[in-house]
Amino acid sequence: MWLSEQTFRTVIASVPLVSIDLVIRNREGRILLGRRLNRPAQEFWFVPGGRIQKNEPLDEAFLRITKYELGQSFTRRQARLMGVYEHFYPDSVFGPEGKAPDTHYVVLGYTMFLPDEFNLVPPALQHSDYRWWRRDEMLVSPEVHQYTQDYLK
Repeated sequence: MWLSEQTFRTVIASVPLVSIDLVIRNREGRILLGRRLNRPAQEFWFVPGGRIQKNEPLDEAFLRITKYELGQSFTRRQARLMGVYEHFYPDSVFGPEGKAPDTHYVVLGYTMFLPDEFNLVPPALQHSDYRWWRRDEMLVSPEVHQYTQDYLK
């Protein structure tokens, strides 16, 4: 269930959001990151992911998020749960720090390997660019968001 803008603003200001983040690896061990178009974490390289909707079972959310973020649906059984994380941002989709509510996410972090035959063509809805990164590059780049770097530790 998607919320109206006014209701969503109230939710962001009042409660944590629950989301799924995806650490996607290819057979060379590189990790897929996208440069975020929207707040929070705008302009940073970040793993794909998305919010879980109210009354949406985790398996359905995983199918929807992978389709939306990767261009093809994958099941949760194809991934491994890395853990539960918290992300705190001073801004939100509604604007910069001080002009909009801050954002708090409780994140279910999953990792998965793409099959060799998978031709990745992610949609450019949330990210302006996509790139496969080496782990050592990600850990030192100031362009890769700290929360994405935390998934590798």
